[in-house]
Amino acid sequence: MTATAEPTVEFGKARPRKEDARLITGRTRFTDSITPQGTLHMHVVRSPLAHATITGIDKSAAEAAPGVIGVYTLADLGAEAVGLPHVWPLTPNEKAPQRPLLAGSTVHFAGEGVAVVLARTAAEARDAADLVEIDYEPLEPVLDMEAAIADDATVLHPELGTNVSDTWVFDSGSAGTGGSVDEAIAAAEADPDSVVIRRRFRQQRLIPAFMEPRSVVVDPTGEQILMYSATQVPHVLRTMTSVTLGVPEQKLRVIAPDVGGGFGGKLSVIPEEMLCVLLAQKLGKPVKWSETRSESMLAAHHGRDQIQDLTLTAKKDGTVTGLDVRLLADMGAYLELVGPGVPVLGAFMFNAIYKIPAYKFTCTTVLTTKTLTGAYRGAGRPEATFGIERVMDELAVELGRDPMELREQNWIKHEEFPFTTVAGLTYDSGNYEQATQQAMELFDYAGLRREQEERRRSGDPVQLGIGISTFTEMCGLAPSRVLGALSYGAGGWEAASIRMLATGKVEVVTGASAHGQGHETAFGQIVAEQLGVPFDDIEVLHGDTQVAPKGMDTYGSRSLVVGGIALVKASEKVIAKARKIAAHLLEASEDDIEFANGQFTVRGTDKGKAIQEIAFATFAAHDYPEGIEPSLDADAVYDPDNFSFPHGTHLAAIEIDTETGHVDLRKYVCVDDIGNVVNPLIAEGQVHGGLAQGISQALFEEANYDDQGTLVNGTFVDYTLPSAADLPSFDTRVVSTPSTTNPLGVKGVGEAGTIASTPAIVNGVIDALRHLGVTEVEMPCTSQRVWRAIQDARGVATQETPVDTHSPGAGLGSIDPNNPQGEVQ
Repeated sequence: MTATAEPTVEFGKARPRKEDARLITGRTRFTDSITPQGTLHMHVVRSPLAHATITGIDKSAAEAAPGVIGVYTLADLGAEAVGLPHVWPLTPNEKAPQRPLLAGSTVHFAGEGVAVVLARTAAEARDAADLVEIDYEPLEPVLDMEAAIADDATVLHPELGTNVSDTWVFDSGSAGTGGSVDEAIAAAEADPDSVVIRRRFRQQRLIPAFMEPRSVVVDPTGEQILMYSATQVPHVLRTMTSVTLGVPEQKLRVIAPDVGGGFGGKLSVIPEEMLCVLLAQKLGKPVKWSETRSESMLAAHHGRDQIQDLTLTAKKDGTVTGLDVRLLADMGAYLELVGPGVPVLGAFMFNAIYKIPAYKFTCTTVLTTKTLTGAYRGAGRPEATFGIERVMDELAVELGRDPMELREQNWIKHEEFPFTTVAGLTYDSGNYEQATQQAMELFDYAGLRREQEERRRSGDPVQLGIGISTFTEMCGLAPSRVLGALSYGAGGWEAASIRMLATGKVEVVTGASAHGQGHETAFGQIVAEQLGVPFDDIEVLHGDTQVAPKGMDTYGSRSLVVGGIALVKASEKVIAKARKIAAHLLEASEDDIEFANGQFTVRGTDKGKAIQEIAFATFAAHDYPEGIEPSLDADAVYDPDNFSFPHGTHLAAIEIDTETGHVDLRKYVCVDDIGNVVNPLIAEGQVHGGLAQGISQALFEEANYDDQGTLVNGTFVDYTLPSAADLPSFDTRVVSTPSTTNPLGVKGVGEAGTIASTPAIVNGVIDALRHLGVTEVEMPCTSQRVWRAIQDARGVATQETPVDTHSPGAGLGSIDPNNPQGEVQ
């Protein structure tokens, strides 16, 4: 055979996602579609109260209902001692309440399970659940974080003696990565040539609102217990189920089939999964639970929910000298699997792209009678980016500087990479100047500033604001040694296997578990180019702990930069094995064998064999070198040396009708550096999805509780998510400074849009109104909140009006421009 094959070029090709063919034609296999023969259906009876003592449970009517197999409380299951896992204690002093599978004597948040009904159909289980009578004696709810940590606060878990779960501190002075922030603040306060900016920002509580509600099926009838779950983390779920319930790990197989989105909301181990296992074992039959949308919004974990107090010091020439960050983070009623670690991830990103010489971060995690909080797209890094980008705008206003010019003065220059930050991370590559220049040109920054000034001079009722967000993020979670130093209970590696089949086809096995990211396409492209085989000859397998027995799953933009590199390492091992066999078959020294485009050739000749021919020769093993096993298959486990650090510049043009408060996102431009791009089509889709979620936090979304701890907007009727009609066409671009810490030069992209967009929008809203005296609008920046901020700045008394506060256009039908005081009509 001659080596004349065309090069297999897949890296950078905008292939449509191969998995979409089945996803958009209904040939999917979601967990709720799986019902083994003889399945029993579980429904959870949930507390309507946020905090109460359970004084009695009457199950008799429910037990007598049609189709009911049983009604079970925690005591009925004998699971009083079983607690849900929590794997990220911040410090040895952490106070962590045990989270039961069902409430025992006390409920601690509205939506907590109190009992479960098992019936022959899901409808019968739901109907019978309404017949379970539970008597409650209400207790005082614990809702406000600051009130929760006051001396006279009601203690949610009396055995802990406090609602403060933990306090975690990073101080660059004591860590040796920078100076003392206390000294920097004291010096700035005493120096007339310095300024001190103090601001408080609120990160509202959000609901992940994944498309597919959670679902679990447990079948105990085989040699192994088989669990299907709509989860992001099948491998973590398998291990944690074994640890929690004592099921031998080798006797448990977990499959995450098609999973309809997660956004961090399915990065957990939930009570319903454990309950299904217990009941399936107890009865010897398959047990299934699928939640309703209302259940999901009420009881699945939420995201964000922080109070941020920031102090920034700087010279009057604009040079930043110090940053102090103090966070209160609402954990909800218990500590979710990774919940306390989420705000701590932000600790390393508040310094962002800036050269800050002194830095301190203090995070206090607080227990309240609300749904648990955990990872939500970006997980700590959007919160940090919001804080630093908002306060940099505030510094620019204080100094009378253009906010972009001020940022550039303080950011890390491209020639300074690699750069070790004040938070102790080493950024390997970046070019903030390049991304920003391109973004400003696409945006027409100078032209829009001129238009803004003209509108202000003319007193136009529709004012223009320009929002800026420059960002970087740490992703590709993570080097295991770093996670270990942060007390995380697992590693950050990822596993991969490549199986060379006899016919030359390839099976790729990855421990990364997809829930919409396009793994099957992107991973297939990587292996196709590495091995020089056609893309269509590759099958990517994932999400099954028996098919892919090792893995750390998918979150933190780690699929490509950790899982993808594991595939590269496995490919290298396949090529190394095949080279030995090729040398034997071609009767040449191994040192003389070259490999390119799927062909092994003898250097200086046209004598060669394709890797597919080597695969068949290996399968046959008729003419095989001695001492080498007849297999090309290879496994690899990759543990990264560092995070990856994508970055970018996002710019938003915001128009605000000052007479109604209506907010309109006129234009959005972003230029992101995500390193080398495997599939531009997938990358752009990830950016678009991230932008929608970040913009939605700024303008639309908020989980609201009343004064009794009841979630008052727990349906899509009340909880506002944007549609395509609410968002403009985004102008997105990609630049590339390849990562130097992995062989593909790739960086993460899955969370970039969410991290950068929220502060860009809010900065734009404030910028449009600042000349009117508005200095802050709490998120979400709804029309009502914007209108009230304008009225407050003008000194006009306002009155509460019964309007929806969750949509940028909300309130326009209830607030009459001719009745600006907002009096109830």
